[in-house]
Amino acid sequence: MTLERVLFPTDFSDTAEHAFEYARDLARRFDAGLHMLHVVPDPKSQHWGGDAAGIAIPNLLETWTADAERRLGELAPNGVRTERAIRVGHPFVEIVRYAGSHAIGLIVMGTHGRGPVKHMLLGNVAEKVVRKAPCPVLTVRKPDHAFEMPTEGAT
Repeated sequence: MTLERVLFPTDFSDTAEHAFEYARDLARRFDAGLHMLHVVPDPKSQHWGGDAAGIAIPNLLETWTADAERRLGELAPNGVRTERAIRVGHPFVEIVRYAGSHAIGLIVMGTHGRGPVKHMLLGNVAEKVVRKAPCPVLTVRKPDHAFEMPTEGAT
């Protein structure tokens, strides 16, 4: 198997940090390029967007983007070819788009392991990526994260 590009989408959570170890090590092992992606939410699409009349949304977007650029720069590992990217929009959509447009061979991402009720209400970016990605997806759960067994009859 040859692997030329690994995509690591991150929300900068502890779970993503743990998945980063896998992405970095796989990129090193296969001498692959490591693409690090952060998706900044569009402030206008946030549930509080209508209440943000007093907030300068372009400034907010610039602030979030600059913070993401800084954090991605801090993550860049030595000895691995890296590309950093920031997109604005819905995470799962932008992750799948990026993977398709950059010929990504593997996506490595963290999963939060929410229970069925939280999953129904909040959705699950990792699950949506697994279903729609144009390549294999490795989801990594933080080892000390509690597993919530689905209730009987839950899908």
